[in-house]
Amino acid sequence: MTTTPSLPADVPGSRPDATPPARQPGVREALRSPALLRTEVLAGLVVALALIPEAISFSIIAGVDPQVGLFASFTMAVSIAFLGGRPAMISAATGAVALVIAPVMREHGYDYLIATVLLGGVLQVVLGLAGFGRLMRFIPRSVMVGFVNALAILIFLAQVPYLVDVPWLVYPMVAVGIAVMVGLPRVTTVVPAPLVAIVALTGFTVLAALSVPDVGDEGELPDSLPALFVPDVPLSLETLQIIAPYALAMALVGLLESLMTAKLVDDLTDTHSDKTRESWGQGTANVITGFFGGMGGCAMIGQTMINVKASGARTRISTFLAGVFLLVLVVGLGDVVSIIPMAALVAVMVMVSVGTFDWHSVRPQTLRRMPRSETAVMVATVAVTVATHNLAIGVVVGVLVATTLFARRVAHLTEVDRELTVGSDGEETAVYRVTGALFFASSNDLYRQFDYVGDPARVVIDLSESHVWDASTVASLDAITTKYAAKGKRADIVGLNEASAERHERLTGQLGSH
Repeated sequence: MTTTPSLPADVPGSRPDATPPARQPGVREALRSPALLRTEVLAGLVVALALIPEAISFSIIAGVDPQVGLFASFTMAVSIAFLGGRPAMISAATGAVALVIAPVMREHGYDYLIATVLLGGVLQVVLGLAGFGRLMRFIPRSVMVGFVNALAILIFLAQVPYLVDVPWLVYPMVAVGIAVMVGLPRVTTVVPAPLVAIVALTGFTVLAALSVPDVGDEGELPDSLPALFVPDVPLSLETLQIIAPYALAMALVGLLESLMTAKLVDDLTDTHSDKTRESWGQGTANVITGFFGGMGGCAMIGQTMINVKASGARTRISTFLAGVFLLVLVVGLGDVVSIIPMAALVAVMVMVSVGTFDWHSVRPQTLRRMPRSETAVMVATVAVTVATHNLAIGVVVGVLVATTLFARRVAHLTEVDRELTVGSDGEETAVYRVTGALFFASSNDLYRQFDYVGDPARVVIDLSESHVWDASTVASLDAITTKYAAKGKRADIVGLNEASAERHERLTGQLGSH
């Protein structure tokens, strides 16, 4: 099933007259509708169950106690339910953030880790208010498809450790869980299929007294509520120098992953979200999380897919309840949660990965029709993301590859035609007509397209069918006219449109030698 069927309306290339986005039910409407409210409540419960082993695993990556990740997931989910710009999206402790801040914990300790989270949250607020969210329009669709496919692969690979060196009973249990999630929606959608699978497999494990890996094996669950925490670090330039690089990396990685997730949910639900609010909301949530001793986080794509796609949630209620249920489960019902077999959660995540992958993008007929450059961008995004296990790095590389290929393709569309004309006075003139976009990639070649030795004394460079985009082009034009002048010839530039003429007039002669 394709998860990115169409371009969002704010992406260049989308039709301005396209069908307006579907209206999304609000919190008040859900509270007045028993059916909608049931969907939101059950979705929140499923997400909470799926968050527990993930939060514990990410705590281990960051080198902190499991309760640090669990409390971070609680505070992030509850905070973003009120602050975020994308309803129904789940934010919690994540692997991407854990990887970034792990060196701080390892080298400087817990207090510096929390200080890093707090500064990272502040930086996210600043970036959000500065308009970081608007940069999402520059992410090509091929990068988005690669992001989705890499995400699906990473979700699946994250389940592999739970399927290696385990009792043989785990495999049929996973198969049964998948069968329930595939078959139950064809019969009824009253209760989310993932919740049924988790409850059924847990009940079977208890009744049959099976010895299989469970949630309790992942780490000790907390038995108290989170409390306010202020990191004990000196307020000095030295402290800032230690935490600032990691805080900035955390801010960028967290925002990029959150905004990509928001864009994905926009496509899935045919609705728009406020990316600016989502950006500063993530930062504020991280600040709140830091003051409760949490390890910070960002949007969780896998859990968001469970909430939105598998469970059908659409409002902030499900996000809020996911955090509340998580706290209730791990603190109040820890003994019950600890006996949930990991096989049940693995089955849920496997189905999430299958449903997330954009299968249409890898069909032979699609690959045949798609330009090779688009496919290359998608493959590069997937390869780098899977290799680094970091979605943000994969997206950045994908955008760079797309930009490079686009610049190369546009540069090759620039043409220069030469024609010799004779005026009424009998003077011969070489007229060069330049067609296409002139920028750094094409203007470097432009300099070599002229016959400086063989041209007559008068040369006309006609730019009426082109556009000057940058200083590199102005520098190249200056170099061309200068070289003609050095040979005693006159080169005139004509046909500049208004924007190109303004740029050329402002920069010509001010850029030094070619």
